[in-house]
Amino acid sequence: MRRQKSLIKFLSLFAVLALVAAGCGDDDDGGDSSGDKGTTTTEAEGDDGTTTTAGEAADRGNVDEVFTLGTLLPESGDLAGIIESLRTPIDLAIQEINEGGGVLGKDVVIASADDGTDPQKASNGFDRLAESDKVDVVLGPAASGVTTAVFEKIAAAQIPTCSGSATSYELTELQQDDEDAGYFIRTAPPDTLQGPALADLVTSDGNTSAALIVRNDSYGTGFAEALESRFEANGVEVAESVAYNPESSDFATDAQTIADAGADAVVLIGFQDDGGKVLSSLITAGAGPADVAFYTADGLQSGTFYEKVDAEDPTVVEGIRGTAPSSAPSGVESPFIATYEATGVDPIFSSYFYDCAMIFALAAESAQSDAGEDIIAAVPDVVAEGEACNSWASCKELLDAGEDIDYEGASGSLDFNDLLEPTAGVYDVWAFDAEGGVATEAADTQIAISEEDL
Repeated sequence: MRRQKSLIKFLSLFAVLALVAAGCGDDDDGGDSSGDKGTTTTEAEGDDGTTTTAGEAADRGNVDEVFTLGTLLPESGDLAGIIESLRTPIDLAIQEINEGGGVLGKDVVIASADDGTDPQKASNGFDRLAESDKVDVVLGPAASGVTTAVFEKIAAAQIPTCSGSATSYELTELQQDDEDAGYFIRTAPPDTLQGPALADLVTSDGNTSAALIVRNDSYGTGFAEALESRFEANGVEVAESVAYNPESSDFATDAQTIADAGADAVVLIGFQDDGGKVLSSLITAGAGPADVAFYTADGLQSGTFYEKVDAEDPTVVEGIRGTAPSSAPSGVESPFIATYEATGVDPIFSSYFYDCAMIFALAAESAQSDAGEDIIAAVPDVVAEGEACNSWASCKELLDAGEDIDYEGASGSLDFNDLLEPTAGVYDVWAFDAEGGVATEAADTQIAISEEDL
């Protein structure tokens, strides 16, 4: 169901944590500072010298009628290979917004930090965006495990934060369990939906058994649970399920366990660096894509992934099939799709990050404020029950006329639930070709899944 207009229940927050944990981010954490937007005026001093008043988020000095957007994206680490797919759509959104008059009559300012695909680096980066750059909103982090690591900081700082790629169900549970939550939203559907979509793909290919090898983190194990549940419903035997340590340098034992299972299909859920090492071990064990039907998901969807396995031989990944949240769901009409296609950058979660930027900018414009509590309260107002619009210009024209709007996203219909996350997902079916490139199948092969289907 769509979220109601009021978010009062989310705005009675009692943040008791100091915003900045030990160890502040430094200039090496990525991006340029956008300048001082004010000074922090608070009462109780935290461990690192920052202060906050009990029962309130710190007054960070960010409310100045200049909409400052922070990005916390993987400029380094396991997901650095897709950084342009995440950064480019945000840049396009800001360009579109500024060319259309900006937010609150001024150009959007951007500040960047590196999430490093690493919890500590992301934590440092978030601190810097909050305290030094004084951002109004944050886009990112990219990975689910990294997002969970900064989740409490998001709530404590009361900074609206949107990830277009963090899909773990653990984030849903955090939203449900934390009474101080309410400032985190995501546009990418949770893995409780992609797991069944991938399981349906494996099943539709005629496989009757599958062996799973997944990262031992919230992304991998949550995905595995969703896969196992759907496989059981589909009558497919899960012959083996292994959760590997992504920090390990030796995956031979795990790979041999998967090979010994003798399943029709192998499903690998990982990220670029660790996934490449695991796949290499699976190939050595005789359980690679040349040996069995092989499947994966968005974490490995990159035209350069083969380089993590064998930089000299792109055919090592040929034939691997997978699912990923659709970059252009069937039936969606958005000017962004053609604009982004012209960049030539792989569309990996790209439309979802574009929508993150647009939603927050429209919410600030609707609220006529760059205060975090005003922006998050206005999010439901701009994605539901108003006049449909699909671009900054068309939506702002309606807002200027005093109309309610229903922003129709580039990633599809934004049917948010009360936790401000999607209740349905559309997934592309894709495969690696002989050159190691990502070939997405025709739109009529997309797999649509909603909460009602589970």
